[in-house]
Amino acid sequence: MLNCDKVRIWVDADATPRQVNTIVSKAGARCEVEVLFVSNHRVDLPSNNPYVSFVPVGSGEDVADDYIVDHVRSGDLVITADIPLASRVVDKKVLAISPRGNEYNEENVRERLSIRDFLHNLRSTGVQTGGPKPYGSTDKKSFAATLDRLLTRALSKR
Repeated sequence: MLNCDKVRIWVDADATPRQVNTIVSKAGARCEVEVLFVSNHRVDLPSNNPYVSFVPVGSGEDVADDYIVDHVRSGDLVITADIPLASRVVDKKVLAISPRGNEYNEENVRERLSIRDFLHNLRSTGVQTGGPKPYGSTDKKSFAATLDRLLTRALSKR
């Protein structure tokens, strides 16, 4: 069992790109940080990494999100594309990052949540807003750089 005082990385793994899972798993091993992939479906993870584990949750809306919010501690790091989840963990003084490398913080998460809600409302009236662009190498590099920066910050506080 790992030291409970250490930083943990929580991954909202329901829709996280495979490249992100690989980067996070390697970072967990390199920094000796526990990485928890939370999802309602099985996620392919490296079998030889003692720092990585899968947390299965039941099916249903926001079940994985609720699990993360209930178990995350101040100083942990959450990886999610889900802006409502990011807002909830930022409120708990938890670092949060999107798979594209965008840091969520107290200054920007409310604005992002407002934009998300606005677009959701537009879509509910039939307006086509388009989806996200495909995950690419620029996203991967941005994510890796932001993860490294936030993980360094989190580890320096412990």
